[in-house]
Amino acid sequence: MPKKWLFLFLLVAPGLAFAQSADEVVAKYIAARGGLSRIRAIQSERVVGTISFGPGTDGPLLVERERPLKMYLQLSVNGQTLIRSYDGKSSGWIYNPFLPNPSVQAMTENDLKNIFDEADFEGPFVDYKEKGNKIEYLGKADVQGNPAQKLKLTNKNGDVSYYFFEAASNLPVKWEGTRKVGDKDVPWESYFRDFRDVSGFKYPFAIESDAPGTEQTQKIVSDKIEVNVPMDETHFGKPRPPAAPAEPAEPAKKD
Repeated sequence: MPKKWLFLFLLVAPGLAFAQSADEVVAKYIAARGGLSRIRAIQSERVVGTISFGPGTDGPLLVERERPLKMYLQLSVNGQTLIRSYDGKSSGWIYNPFLPNPSVQAMTENDLKNIFDEADFEGPFVDYKEKGNKIEYLGKADVQGNPAQKLKLTNKNGDVSYYFFEAASNLPVKWEGTRKVGDKDVPWESYFRDFRDVSGFKYPFAIESDAPGTEQTQKIVSDKIEVNVPMDETHFGKPRPPAAPAEPAEPAKKD
C-alpha cells in the first residue's frame, strides 16, 4: 500500500471502527430483547403498575401505546389523577391536577417536539437512522460493579443522552440525560431492573430514577405488561377531566 494511502487509512480507520462498534452494540441489544421481527410485530402495549415519587407519594400507573405513536398515560397520587394523551398524528393533551385551576390543555410546541420519544415503544435504536438519531460508541463502562458498553445518543432535536448496556446480557441497565423540571433541564438517571419475558420480548419491570445530588426520585414497578391487546381508541383523543373524589359523608348527628 502506498504511504499516502496508508496515512489516509490510518486517519479514517478509527472512525470506521467506532461506528461499527456502536452498531454492534445496538444489534446485540435488539437481539437480546427478542429480535427485530418481534419488535415490529408489536402493535400495541399496555403497562399497569405503580409509580412512586417518595414515601407517601405513590399510586397506580397506566401506560398505553399503539402504532403509529398513539400514547395514553394516567397516574394517580394522593387522590389526584394526571393524564397525558397523544393521537399519533399532531395533537396531544395534558390534564395536570397539581396546577392552579386545572383543566385539559393542548400540548405545547415543545411537548409535541419531544412526544416521539415518549410514544415510540420500539425505542430510539430500532431504525435509528430513519428516526433521525445518531449514535456513538464511547467504550466500556462500569454500572454498579458490572461491566457495560456505553453509547451516546443524539436525537433529531439535538438532545443528548447516554445508554449503558450490560456486557453479559446486552440489555440496557442505565440511562443518563436531562428532564424538564419547570423551565430548567435537570440531570437525570434511570436504572432498568427485573427484566422479564412478555410474549418473547424482554421488558424491565422496575425502573428507578433520580436527579443526582437531590432528593428527587421516581420508581415505576410494573404489575402487568401486555402486548397486542385491544385499545380504547378514545384514550388517544382529548381526555375528560377526572371526576372529583367524593367528599366523605358527615357522621349522623345523635339526638
